[in-house]
Amino acid sequence: YRRQLAEKLSRKELPLGVRYHVFADPPGPKIGNGGSTLHVLQCLEDLYGDKWASLTVLLIHSGGYSQRLPNASALGKIFTALPFGDPVYQMLELKLAMYIDFPSHMKPGILVTCSDDIELYSTGATETVTFDKPGFTALAHPSDVTTGTTHGVFVLDPSSFSGKGGLEYTSCRHFLHKPDVETMRRCGAVCVRGNCSQLSSSGDHRDPEMDSECVYTDSIFYMDHSTAKQLLTFYKQVGTLCCEIDAYGDFLQALGPGAAEDDTKNTSDAAKEESRLAEVRQKLYSLLKGTMFNVIVLHNSKFYHLGTTQEYLFHFTSDSKLKFELDLRSVASSIFPDKAESSDGSTSIVQSILEPGCSIGPGSVIEYSRIGPAVSVGKNSIISGSHIDLEADVPSNCFLSSLSIKINDQVKYVSMVFSVEDDLKKSVKLLSDIHSLQFFGISLLECLDLWGVKASDQLFSGENTGLGLWTARVFPVCSTLSESVRMSLKMLNSVQHMSAFKLNGFKLLSIEEMLTYKDVEDMLNFRQQIYDEIHLQRQKEKPDL
Repeated sequence: YRRQLAEKLSRKELPLGVRYHVFADPPGPKIGNGGSTLHVLQCLEDLYGDKWASLTVLLIHSGGYSQRLPNASALGKIFTALPFGDPVYQMLELKLAMYIDFPSHMKPGILVTCSDDIELYSTGATETVTFDKPGFTALAHPSDVTTGTTHGVFVLDPSSFSGKGGLEYTSCRHFLHKPDVETMRRCGAVCVRGNCSQLSSSGDHRDPEMDSECVYTDSIFYMDHSTAKQLLTFYKQVGTLCCEIDAYGDFLQALGPGAAEDDTKNTSDAAKEESRLAEVRQKLYSLLKGTMFNVIVLHNSKFYHLGTTQEYLFHFTSDSKLKFELDLRSVASSIFPDKAESSDGSTSIVQSILEPGCSIGPGSVIEYSRIGPAVSVGKNSIISGSHIDLEADVPSNCFLSSLSIKINDQVKYVSMVFSVEDDLKKSVKLLSDIHSLQFFGISLLECLDLWGVKASDQLFSGENTGLGLWTARVFPVCSTLSESVRMSLKMLNSVQHMSAFKLNGFKLLSIEEMLTYKDVEDMLNFRQQIYDEIHLQRQKEKPDL
């Protein structure tokens, strides 16, 4: 992260008058984005002492394994490339551009956001988003009721809320974390509004019958310095955290006059049932109860999430509203010759070199890759960081992402390949259950048989991470990038045609291990080489003046 930040700053791609810090979670068990928030407060105090009381801070949660969008796993979700700009924008630049007006209307405190969401809104000429109230202040976006089941939902105080204008400041009675529809209705979170059809944030998947109903969902939130100080004191008292805390679920659920202590006991959404989590939630509830909870309702706004392969493909390649609003390009900072076959603009080619003769199917995304002339890519596929030089057919719905790794001081390459619909988060506890894991629609057990790999406990990496596609040691380590792609495509081909392709003789890694051994420098160098080659080509194409 620091390397990528330093490179961006040296190229003047980021605002220069800002201090940037990267804070990693402390070693030990996972602590969630809530635990990370607390840890960052500690780091800021350690760095700045009493001066941190005067800082306005943008905190972007950028870690996580990104199991639902693994091309962001190695270099971080905040550095996900977007198909516009030259050099191409990444999520970090977009975040800073979106929030550019906030610091001047913000009292000292912390603005908390995630790295895989985009908030777009419009307000009247005299309306300003201001973070200057004590306690917590959250942005709220109108969404359809179904969207509310996967987000945080605000139960707004009807007496202070008219539903008119572009922006309204109101107070929140209760925050619901990923509630079901019945809970939203029972708690009074569902609003009936005649113009909700224009405001539904799912945009392209509306049920006409639900047009008059909406809920207000969360995105980013702010806490003033004194609230942050309270949380830091709590963190110091607790000592080492042993459970995952959700900055949204666990902080915001304690707020508002309608907050119930029972919410702290609901650990069904936690990664593991832990009594420790219930205890920490109870303490947070006691600490934060009564803290002011303000909401800025952005009536003309949309919240977009780019955290899964399906969302990524949809927003980048279909006629999505996000594509229209950000003017996302079909070809961004790439060499894409006229002779290369593509569909009607429904592809997304980002900082890549495609040679004449290759063909890319509709709905596919190619980023940071070199694609040779005899390569055919099917539809709805993602290819990231790869070099495909020889004849190859990449099937539809394929996810292919290559990593540089360093083992014993030697740079090697591994390419992961899946279906874009495979569930990399799914795991089982027993070896006898791995038949339920699916690789490209086929039982993993059958795939292992085709690859000549024995199903045993040694097949899976990690001690407590479960047995799943994420931890299965099935991807061959190769000496060149193009060879690693070739081997992984052969694995996939063997599964699709039910023909054997033995992996004997290869060192095999899981995705979990690839990330442990990743060689960031080599991957960034590969991206830089592509960038330099594209610009050299552009210089040659410019007519002499």
